[in-house]
Amino acid sequence: MLHDLMNTLLDWIESLGYFGILIGLMIEVIPSEIVLGYAGYLVSQHSISFLGAFLFGLVGAVAQQWILYAIGYYAGRPFFEKYGKYIKIKPKHLDLAERWFQRYGDGIVFTARFVPVMRQVISVPAGIARMSFWRFTLLTGIASVPWVLLFVYLGRSLGENWQHIDEKAAPYVQPAILIAIALLIVYVVYKLLKRRGKTL
Repeated sequence: MLHDLMNTLLDWIESLGYFGILIGLMIEVIPSEIVLGYAGYLVSQHSISFLGAFLFGLVGAVAQQWILYAIGYYAGRPFFEKYGKYIKIKPKHLDLAERWFQRYGDGIVFTARFVPVMRQVISVPAGIARMSFWRFTLLTGIASVPWVLLFVYLGRSLGENWQHIDEKAAPYVQPAILIAIALLIVYVVYKLLKRRGKTL
């Protein structure tokens, strides 16, 4: 049943072309890497262009975070405590994201994009804290560029075998996570030194 549902959704994305990619990423009924990998496959079939897949993929990825940011901004934590399970946001993940945001500031919006699960959840405390929308968009957009590029590129390279994208992406994703952790450490040290300088 799940396989049939995914095929139906992918057919729907293909029928809408670029806007199918955008909407598919915004609502993320299926994981973003699947949508982007399929977009890459469509590029290999010359149904769409690589540039178009990248641009609409990037807008879709950012728009999804706009939705989470807006819910956090206008509805706050109670919404996610009640409905979070339906959009795969668990209270423990939200607790961690809130602690990160409170401790390290809005710069964490960038580094958290490379950490599984936190990639989506970090948008919630950003909205709750009324982070500047344009700063949020800029950090989210910059961090989304390599993710979108990677999966569209791999989907195009794999062609008919695009379903194996998780295996193909693993050697790239794991180093990206390590780099993100390193960036997070550097950012934390910077914040600590800055805080210490103010107290001297």
